[in-house]
Amino acid sequence: MSRGFIREEDQEEIPIVPPRADLPHGVTNYVTQIGLDALLAEKEELMEEIVNVDRTNENESRIAINHNNARLQLLNNRISTAKVIHLADQPQDEVRFGATVTLKIMATNKTQKFQIVGVDEADITKGKVSFVSPIAKILIEKKVGDMAILQLAKEERVFQILYISYI
Repeated sequence: MSRGFIREEDQEEIPIVPPRADLPHGVTNYVTQIGLDALLAEKEELMEEIVNVDRTNENESRIAINHNNARLQLLNNRISTAKVIHLADQPQDEVRFGATVTLKIMATNKTQKFQIVGVDEADITKGKVSFVSPIAKILIEKKVGDMAILQLAKEERVFQILYISYI
């Protein structure tokens, strides 16, 4: 049957699913164990949502299930490509993936602490930055006492590495 003979209200609404945090094409999906555990917990919650969709209205339930299935597909892709980096295996005297780094901001003499994590785990409000972020990129392979320079649009921000831990 031609699509021209289908009632407008019978047409399936295509769910709009927001993309996950950006992971550049070709970049390995590194995660901490905590990050992988969070992805797996998110998957469990999503599967629970799918099971508990209100089925009173068939059209609305189909749309909700399609939306959650699309989210699940993106999530499963992230889980299947995840490569766990064990923090104990990292060089403890050098900034690498998973490191928690205490920095001194040279311009203000204030300190700031970040952990370098996977893209899905990153949350600046919790002091977690993605390993693909500019700040993480300038810190990788640095040691205590080293300086790192972040080039901003109108200035350079200079940091000194004060402490590195893998907790």
